[in-house]
Amino acid sequence: MKPFLYLGFALAALLTACKKAPTDAEAIQGTWLPVSATLLGQPVGDAILQTISLKVDIDTYEIHSGTDTDFGTYTLDATTTPKRMTVTGTAGVNKGRTFPAIYELNGDTLRICHDLSGKQRPTEFKSTVGTQLYLVTYQRKKE
Repeated sequence: MKPFLYLGFALAALLTACKKAPTDAEAIQGTWLPVSATLLGQPVGDAILQTISLKVDIDTYEIHSGTDTDFGTYTLDATTTPKRMTVTGTAGVNKGRTFPAIYELNGDTLRICHDLSGKQRPTEFKSTVGTQLYLVTYQRKKE
């Protein structure tokens, strides 16, 4: 009986070892709703946040904000600290614009800080007056 018991433990351990954590590229996919945001150093009001949704697919995104829609592509670099994201608008209000950003993905929380000027990647998760930084924290929408 003991050999079968040991075999069962060994198989359970093997299956656990084979399950790998999803990469950021896999984990970021889904629909996200903002819970807080700061734009140009000023907090974004709840009334505006409630009009925004972000849908992320394999390498594309779609943002709805009120009556505006923005479509584009993004790339992630999870090897840096902080992790980097580059967002490029392909249609809608940001068509042709590229935004360097940093991001942090922790379970169902996604935090992104974009440089809306497109000039320089932020180095910290902070938006202050006098900058063109947009800091937003999203929660994954439960389907």
